[in-house]
Amino acid sequence: MTKTILIVDDEPNIVLSIEYLMKRAGYEVAAAYDGQQALDYLAGNCPALMILDVMMPNKNGFEVCEEVRTDSRFAAMPILMLTAKGREAEMNKGLSLGADAYITKPFSTHELVECVKSLLQS
Repeated sequence: MTKTILIVDDEPNIVLSIEYLMKRAGYEVAAAYDGQQALDYLAGNCPALMILDVMMPNKNGFEVCEEVRTDSRFAAMPILMLTAKGREAEMNKGLSLGADAYITKPFSTHELVECVKSLLQS
């Protein structure tokens, strides 16, 4: 069975490019364009991994990460934060809230694919 990756970002072009990369790497993809849409999707689905932006309308990525980590259904689901918020304090916040990895934009497409593969193998 193909693993599904949930991409959560309010920028349609970024969602499109990540979707292309993930499909090319052999994954199924679902997309949400803000934090609340992500939580709505997760209410009925359990993806293998979530790629999560920080700066989004309705609920930001930090809030989504924190909320997801309180739900035992997603205890094993890796969360990869992919965001323009690259200061050390923000990275530490994301990781302390339960993100498994943190990549800043602009990002290397190779680095992103390798990070996803690595997170899904552990």
